[in-house]
Amino acid sequence: MKILETNNIIHSYDNGKEILNGVNIHLNKQEIVSILGTSGSGKTTLFNIISGNITPDSGEILYHGININGTKGNFSYMLQKDLLFPYYTILENICLPLKISGVSKCEAWNQARSYFKEFGLEGTDNLYPHELSGGMRQCAALLRTYLNHNEVILLDEPFSALDMITKDAMHHWFLNVVKEHGISGLFISHDIEEAIFLSNRIYILSDEGTISNEFLIFRPDDSEDFKLSEKFLRYKKAITKAIAWK
Repeated sequence: MKILETNNIIHSYDNGKEILNGVNIHLNKQEIVSILGTSGSGKTTLFNIISGNITPDSGEILYHGININGTKGNFSYMLQKDLLFPYYTILENICLPLKISGVSKCEAWNQARSYFKEFGLEGTDNLYPHELSGGMRQCAALLRTYLNHNEVILLDEPFSALDMITKDAMHHWFLNVVKEHGISGLFISHDIEEAIFLSNRIYILSDEGTISNEFLIFRPDDSEDFKLSEKFLRYKKAITKAIAWK
């Protein structure tokens, strides 16, 4: 079932240079969809349009069939940096959006703490961001995003700053969280392997601002050795070629 779709999105920079030229994508319920493309192809601009920070020149953002162009607050947005406040504890950081939305301090703390173990944060309540590893800070950022989301999460390269070993561990952890909590999300990445491993579908956004390809990813239920499989390599070759010859 489609919960979010873009309908012929066209947008140009202030100088008149076109960045998006008729973009049509959709997200189904409980699906992770990645958008791959080179730097400057318009991925973040598309996210800003979907989140309501930018109104497109033409086209529609449809959420459950309703046009939400230019309206904010429909989705949560997780960025490359964790954006945790250094002088707030991890619990205070995670609860901040809940408190801003009017949830009482006690209720917010109880709600957040109930997820700490599942999100790999057990025992970090009273620690500060500098006392956590990069991976754990991203876990905290994702929990904060999850607690503040309605139905869809926008993820803008949330693991790009992590080292390879930490990133691999985070990928497995993220898939478990997605499966456990039924998360639906759009995921921006420059990393082809990351997109294949985490996604149900992948869109290729060309330098001309169009969707040039769509790939359906069939990931096995036991994904432990998926990255080492022939199927994974075939996906990688096909997607690499699609980006190179878009």
